[in-house]
Formats: sequence, structure tokens, C-alpha cells
Amino acid sequence: MEQTLLQLNKLSKSYGRLKAVDQLSITLKKGNVYGLLGPNGSGKSTTLGMVLNVINPSSGSFQWYQGTLNTHQALKKIGAIIERPNFYPYMTASQNLNLICKIKQCSTATIQEKLELVGLWDRKDSKFRTYSLGMKQRLAIAAALVNNPELLILDEPTNGLDPEGIHQIRALITKIAADGTTILLASHLLDEVEKVCNQVIVLKNGVKYYEGPVDGISQTFGYFELKSKNLETLKQFLEGIDQVKSIEKEQDTLKVFLNADLQSEELSEKLAKAQIFVSHLAKKKPSLEDQFFTLTQTK
Repeated sequence: MEQTLLQLNKLSKSYGRLKAVDQLSITLKKGNVYGLLGPNGSGKSTTLGMVLNVINPSSGSFQWYQGTLNTHQALKKIGAIIERPNFYPYMTASQNLNLICKIKQCSTATIQEKLELVGLWDRKDSKFRTYSLGMKQRLAIAAALVNNPELLILDEPTNGLDPEGIHQIRALITKIAADGTTILLASHLLDEVEKVCNQVIVLKNGVKYYEGPVDGISQTFGYFELKSKNLETLKQFLEGIDQVKSIEKEQDTLKVFLNADLQSEELSEKLAKAQIFVSHLAKKKPSLEDQFFTLTQTK
């Protein structure tokens, strides 16, 4: 059975009247890559700050390793980057990592392995200030990994990077996960979560909307795109079909959202019987983005 690394029980944080995190309950199990997904200001960083003992919760609780370790002990088995990398600019990458090993009270034996992993071994003797933003971020990941953590926590790791830097960080996260490290990645980027995570927790205004597999973010039946010379007649006809949930008009196209399964052939037959002719009929699968917005719309 998968080991539970971290459990949040109705964890909340308020700043005056603002509820940054509102009764959040989630469970992180070993071996998964979790995406903590939500727009900026949704409570992601506050949640990470609480479990890393940087922010005091207003109410609720959390426990590491099913309560067998306290937070101080658990943090020795965790690697985290929750703010901009904080290194000494006039020290080399190797010197910075040696210092971090002293602070973390862990062996320096892993430094070469971690620098090779993030593609910086050939720049180990370069001063930190000579590094590009992407290299600084990769060094921060190496620093978070020197103690061989069981869980790696990353807060918006690709923020501010150029496309090549983003690609490198995402490839690196996938590689670290493949080596068996559990990852919790906070991001406001849907495609990032879709590309690197297998589990997702969706937050908005501090409230959890969904927790589960990325591909099951919502029970979706897709939607149809239809074009016809007489859109109004077509719209009226479609409104009478049981499986149709809602219809949106975009210029000369109708987007028809479903609440149950409906195949293209079945819809074509219905239209033919009613003698309604369409110039275009295509079934589409909503993107994670569509599903995310559907999920977090105010009910």
C-alpha cells in the first residue's frame, strides 16, 4: 500500500477577514507527482508555507508520515523551493552546495551527482552571479535534492523563465519523479500540471474544488462544434436533446456541451431525421483549461 507522506485536515489560514486557505484537507501518498493548481492568490504558497513551518495555521492541522515524525524531523526528509533561490553570488555552485549540506547536516557526497542531474557539473566552479535565471533555478533544485529527499516541494518553479528554461525544468521534474521521488508542484499553469503531474489538487480562493487524477479532473463528455446556414433553427433543435447541457454561439459556430455521452453518428442521424443540414460537425475533447474553468466557476 502507498505510504502517506502528508495529510492536511481542515487546514485554514486567515489574514484578518481574508481567508487565504479555507478548511483544506488533502492527502499526499508516496510515488506520485502532485500538481497544486490554481490562479495566483488561490492559497497555494500559503498552504506550502504552513506545512513547511514558515506560516502558522489559523485552524486545522497537518501531520507528516501519519504522525510518526514531527515537522522538524520530517523536514530533514524533504526538499523544498518556495521562494527565489537564495545563494551567495560570489561563491561557486560547489561552494554554495557545500554550505547547504552543512546547514542541512547532510553528506556532501551527493553534490556531484545532483549537479550532473541538473546539467551544471561543467559549471560547478562558476560563480553563482554568472548563472542565467534558468541555471539558478536548476541549482536551486540541486540544492533541494542534496539530502536525497523523499518529497520535493516546488512553488512555481518555471516562473520568469524563457521557453528553453521552462522545458529544461519540466524535463528535470519528470526525471526526478522517474527516480522515485514524490513531488508536490504548485503552479498556475495548466499545461505544466498536465505535462508533469499524475495527480492534481485544484484550489481557488483557498477552497479545494477537486482532488484526484489529472485525467479525471471532471467527468467530461466533450463538446460538439456545429455550423449551419440557419443557426437559430439548429440551436432550437439541439436544445431539445437530452444529452445537451448548454450551447454557446461563437460567430458562425455553435459549441454544444454535453452532460451525457453522445456520439457523432447518433447526432448526425437525429439531424438528418429532422432535415437539418449542417456544413460542419466535429466532436472535441475539452482541454484541461476548459475543464479547470468549468470546475471553478462560481456555482
